[in-house]
Amino acid sequence: DDYELMYVNLDNEIEGLAPATEEAASCDCQREHSKWDKLFIMLENSQMKENMMLQALDELPRVELQTLKAELSQLATTLAGTFATVTSHAVSQVEQALQRSRAQAEEARRLQELEQGKVLEHILQLSHNVSVRLGWLESAWAERRPPDTGCETAILFPMRSRKIFGSVHPTSGMTLSSFTACIWLKVTEALDKTIVFSYGTKLNPYELQLYLSRASAVLAVAGAQHRLAATNVVIPGKWLHLCGTWSSENGSAALWAQGQLAASAWDVAAAHTIPDGGILQLGQEKNGCCVGGGFDEALAFSGKLTGFNLWDRVLSPAEVTAQGTGDTCGTRGNVVGWGVTEVLPYGGAQYVS
Repeated sequence: DDYELMYVNLDNEIEGLAPATEEAASCDCQREHSKWDKLFIMLENSQMKENMMLQALDELPRVELQTLKAELSQLATTLAGTFATVTSHAVSQVEQALQRSRAQAEEARRLQELEQGKVLEHILQLSHNVSVRLGWLESAWAERRPPDTGCETAILFPMRSRKIFGSVHPTSGMTLSSFTACIWLKVTEALDKTIVFSYGTKLNPYELQLYLSRASAVLAVAGAQHRLAATNVVIPGKWLHLCGTWSSENGSAALWAQGQLAASAWDVAAAHTIPDGGILQLGQEKNGCCVGGGFDEALAFSGKLTGFNLWDRVLSPAEVTAQGTGDTCGTRGNVVGWGVTEVLPYGGAQYVS
């Protein structure tokens, strides 16, 4: 209570204190603390408390810091574990996404390659179809016109008819002891005897003939008993080049097909001479079967003829081969030359290009 009184009334009490008496100063007995003593004691206690509080305050942050450091360390550990888990999970998800992307890219590439393969296959099929059609067109065009003969025109015999033929007017006389006759032909149909060309006189209508007999080509000189046949050379609808040679000296005869020797013989009408003054015709023969010496429809040629040439000599094998493979109309016969000798179509036969 005294402390409180002095604390409250400190200033007033100090001002009101009376000086000490000698009696009091000379007393050696334990005396009661004065107000100043109490004040100093109180101040010392306050200073001690302050020091204690300061020391407590100094130790408090240290403890708190240690606690905070421990908590921060625990938090860092927890966060590190959590971050590692999250990072691992994220990496796993990224790897899975990359795998899915790679799988999708691989699937897309496979589908693209498959589609490209289908497109390429389709293109190849189209190319094959175009190639086949071009081959067919080339074949059809080749069938419509002769090979590269150099001949600009051909004579078309549209059907078998006793009125359809071609009349040939030789450039020189027909007195022949040897000859070479060449011609390009494409027959529609070959019967037992289909005339290609025929030369005959009043005495012998069969002096010289080249005719077809189904798949064979036949050369006859001075009559049917003197003949030579080349088998399996005729194909209806296909162009064929035929050459026949003959010499009366030893009766040697030969037939060439497509520039190749197809048949040969000796003693064919040996020592015979083909006389002048007869009639040379394409696609028919004047055989005297009918009134007035008319034509036989069964013998008529149907198809196309071109490049008919006749020489009064036997051409060499090289010359014959050249006729079948080269420029037929570039080398013309001296008795009949296609393109210069007069050949007149009759009865529906006509020149075509």
